Amino acid sequence: MNTTPKSACLVVGAGDATGAAIARAFAREGLTACLVRRPRHAKELEKLAASIRETGGAAVALPADARDEDAVAALVENIETEIGPIEVAVFNIGANVFFPIAETTARVYRKVWEMGAYAGFLTGREAAKRMLTRGRGTIIFTGATASLRGGAGFAAFAGAKQALRALAQSMARELGPKNIHVAHVVIDGAIDTDFIRGIMPDVDGKRAEDAILSPEAIAENYVMLHRQPRMAWTHELDLRPWKEKW
Repeated sequence: MNTTPKSACLVVGAGDATGAAIARAFAREGLTACLVRRPRHAKELEKLAASIRETGGAAVALPADARDEDAVAALVENIETEIGPIEVAVFNIGANVFFPIAETTARVYRKVWEMGAYAGFLTGREAAKRMLTRGRGTIIFTGATASLRGGAGFAAFAGAKQALRALAQSMARELGPKNIHVAHVVIDGAIDTDFIRGIMPDVDGKRAEDAILSPEAIAENYVMLHRQPRMAWTHELDLRPWKEKW
């Protein structure tokens, strides 16, 4: 009887669109999808895990606050001890908010930074600790247009996303020579989600023209990054629809 534990894919920010698609994609690769969102989303998280299991994949819901250092350390310890070695870690928390600068409170700025940057540091650090002992692994950070340039009204979001990008660059330079692939994905464009469908006109038309990002297509690229041979690793990948303005 094979008692070797199945490798795990940690998805921090396993929402109902991109995060869910990423989790499903790695479950199809044979990894156990370890799904993380804040505890207030525990029901939605378990529903996603159940849907993955119903289609033959392995998944477990692990509600946790990724901004809490002790919680992230305990989360990774639990996965490594009870589920399997983390082969892939994906940090996918969005933290996209719009506030004119005069209306951006210190509390808002700090919270967005905690969600978009600090939580990424905690996730990346704890995953790296385990991957270093095995000499392998993939860590992927989800970025945005704001990772490269700040837009009017997005000071907090851009600050967090650009900090996350810098983190990914530093980690790639340190961990790449140790056989750990660190990648940063710039999602430059609207994603076909419930939120976008609620605020953007003609989403159906954009979908018909392939003019809006598909969560499933994004997830396919994350799997591709994990599969890449180390003689040709991608660090930063830009994803945008063919009609998106640069």
